[in-house]
Amino acid sequence: MEAFLISAGLVAIAEIGDKTQLLAVVLAARFRRPVPIILGIFFATIANHTLAAGLGVILAGWLKGPLFQGLVGAGFIAMALWALVPDKDDEAAGSRTAGGVFLTTLVAFFLVEIGDKTQIATTLLAARFQDVALVAAGTTVGMMVANIPAVLLGEAATRIVPLSTVRIVAAVIFGLIGAWVLAAAFLRPAFGA
Repeated sequence: MEAFLISAGLVAIAEIGDKTQLLAVVLAARFRRPVPIILGIFFATIANHTLAAGLGVILAGWLKGPLFQGLVGAGFIAMALWALVPDKDDEAAGSRTAGGVFLTTLVAFFLVEIGDKTQIATTLLAARFQDVALVAAGTTVGMMVANIPAVLLGEAATRIVPLSTVRIVAAVIFGLIGAWVLAAAFLRPAFGA
């Protein structure tokens, strides 16, 4: 359950002000049909984050020991620094596709999420917790917690809390997890635990 809760909370915070959340706002403003947009976000996130979590577990299975855990910890610290960088509105939202609101959202969200902070966080969380299902479920819930209000409230949702504050909170959380993983990787062997 720890993997689910940490994954959900971390991604929900990291998603606020992220380019995929901005994409959700743009799609909501453009199509004004929240249900197919929310469903598109949901299914795109399940697909994308399950693949990312699977990759994290596979990598963790191949690479073991303190060095790999150190790399995972360093990855979280890099995510902390990346979380401080503001995202810009994504151009993919402006293009028209012929597949309807759901298909447009599904494809746009899946593609925009590739290489995004939340996808990389999903990979790192799965490497840390070794659980594809709980991590993917948690990160999907986190994405939905952040994006459903964005879709329903449009631009107002991103003005509730200053994005600079959200970025700092996300960076602190990523940094703490990174420090925790690094400490577990390199201090535990020194103390014989």
